[in-house]
Parts: sequence; structure tokens; C-alpha cells
Amino acid sequence: MERLDDAIASGGAKAYVAYGSSLDADMRYLTRFRTTDPVVFLQKIGEKGTIIVSQMEYERASRESTAAPMTRAQAGLTEIVKEEKNRWRAYARMIAGLVGGDILVPPQFPAALARELEAFVRVIVDEDTVLKARAVKTDEEVTAIARVQEATEAAMGGAVSSIRSSRARKGILYRGRIPLTSEILQKEVAIALLSRGCRAVDTIISCGEDSAIPHMRGSGPLREGASIILDIFPQDEETGYTADMSRTVVKGEPAAELNEMFEAVRGAQSLAATLVRPGTTGAEVHGKVVDYFKERGFESNTRGFIHNLGHGVGLDVHELPVLGPGGGELAAGNVITLEPGLYYPGKGGIRLEDMGVVTKKGFRDLTRMPREFRV
Repeated sequence: MERLDDAIASGGAKAYVAYGSSLDADMRYLTRFRTTDPVVFLQKIGEKGTIIVSQMEYERASRESTAAPMTRAQAGLTEIVKEEKNRWRAYARMIAGLVGGDILVPPQFPAALARELEAFVRVIVDEDTVLKARAVKTDEEVTAIARVQEATEAAMGGAVSSIRSSRARKGILYRGRIPLTSEILQKEVAIALLSRGCRAVDTIISCGEDSAIPHMRGSGPLREGASIILDIFPQDEETGYTADMSRTVVKGEPAAELNEMFEAVRGAQSLAATLVRPGTTGAEVHGKVVDYFKERGFESNTRGFIHNLGHGVGLDVHELPVLGPGGGELAAGNVITLEPGLYYPGKGGIRLEDMGVVTKKGFRDLTRMPREFRV
């Protein structure tokens, strides 16, 4: 909140205002309030933040939100809408009346509301103050993320066990008499996560040609001797925090090229873990991994290593900091992924992803699951 005060002051504004539901990670972070309906958050310099909610949500907000709750009636909106039927204009009048001066808003602030506010006050767009603050986690946040990681590993372990126990017939993996498909394992991962209080989000289980496209979810039967990428990134239903983890496995005898790719990716991830420390930039760590792959004959352009080395994890599964070209300095308290990968159409893809915390001493891995290829 001190950072927010500084941003308000440096922008020449009187208050910071955000509008959205808790699906907006900034709003969830500022209010710690879970809601599917949009609410208004308002903070003046030196004051506690205020969350403006419906009367129906007031009592719950009083118990759950870290911001002070105010009903729409208390904020004046109930009277305003009697004469102002344009929803955005009504909200603008309410906000302008409460602030009494220029306001600072986040980049994702609704354009319609900003335009209406400009009839009353000056609107200044903030430079991601909240997003940057979210990048450095408290101990409590790290604990929440670690709990999601435990659920992730349990779900991942179940999926890998199903692949391990499958039997191949004419190149297709079977479980009993039924072909083992991406869809079956995606559903089982979702059930395993739900039983642990987490929600699956677009789980990737891709095989063969699909695995050569990094974010292809995968479909159809899994195949013998082909690389199978499993990428699970769930969200905790209660806290909103996420985790992110990938493993690549093969059932049967893989081609020699796939073995070489796996060993290179595993080596790249191990190298990256030794390079992570506060003050080092994400661009530097990414660049060292690019060099590592190049030395081993692997490209880093349209084929081979074709994505960033990693990213921050928190209330969003992809947030600051960035470990890629242009990535800034890492700081103690960042929770990041290290996920090198190699992708070649006609051969398949390999990705390994661990998640951990940047500490004063380096990278503390929160991922416990072994990196095995043949199962």
C-alpha cells in the first residue's frame, strides 16, 4: 500500500481507483475479496483502501476483505442512478464525488468508465504499480502457492502412473481394453485437483506431433515411443493462488533424438537454477540457456527453444517477473518457473518445468517430483 501511495503522489492524483471482479488479480490482491460481480476499490494517500459493494455483499466483505467495505448506497450511487441511467456515467459521478480530485487507474481500467470520469476529473493511467508489487511474495503467499504445488504434484503423479501402467497395442497405449487418451487423463487430473480444493485450467496432455506445439492441449490416444508433455497449472479455489509444473514422459522406446532433446532440456533447467539470484535479470538467465542449447546443436528461433525460459507465478499463472528477452531484475521473494523446452515438428516436444522461490542465496525449488523420461 505504501507503493500505491507513492504512485498516487508521483502521478499528481488524489486517489487510486480500480474497477473489476476478483477475476482481476490486481483487484483480488488489493481487496482479498472473492466476487464474480465487479466492485470499486478506492484508496487515498495515507488511508486504508475502501471497497464499494452491493448491500447483499456488505457483511461478507466486512468479514473477508482487507479493505474497508462501503455499500453503494453509502457511496451515493443509489441516489445518482435515480436520475442518471447511463451506468458508466453514474459510477463516474459516484467516484468523482468520493475522491474530489484527479485519480490514478490501472492499465486494465474500463475505457468507458475512464471517459465518463474525464468529465469530472483528470484520469492518469498507472504503470503497473500493483502488478509489480505482486511480483514479490510474502511468506504467507509462498505458503499458499506451495499448497497448490502439492496438489499439482499429486495430480501429475496420478497421470504419470496411468501412463506407466498402460500397455501398448499396435503403437497405441491402452488401459485395459480402452485406449488411454489425452481427454481421459485431463479429466482425471481435474478430478484429482478438485478433491484437493483446486481448479484445473486448460491442462495440457499432448503427445507426438501435438507436443511439438508448446500450448497444444492435446487430444486422442497416447502413443508408444512418443513424447507426452503434461503441463498442469491449477488455481486454488479458496486463495486464488496458482502453481505451474510440466513433465515430459515416454512409454516404450523413444527415438535417439528424443533422448538427446530430453537430456538437453534437463541440463538447461539445472543450469538455469544455478544462475537465479537477486539482481540477475531474467534476460541474462534466458540468454545463458539459449547459449547452452546452441552449444549442443539446438536452435532458438522458429524451432527448438521457442519460448521464454520462465515467468512469475501468483494470483495469475503468468505474471512478473519475466525470464526472457527484456526480462528485468529478479528479486528475493519472486516465485518463478524454469521451463526450458525443445520443439521439432516430426519429432515432438520436450518441456520440463519446476517452480520455486528466488531467495538471497539463489533458487529454492518448490517442485519435488523427479524428472524422469521413460516410464
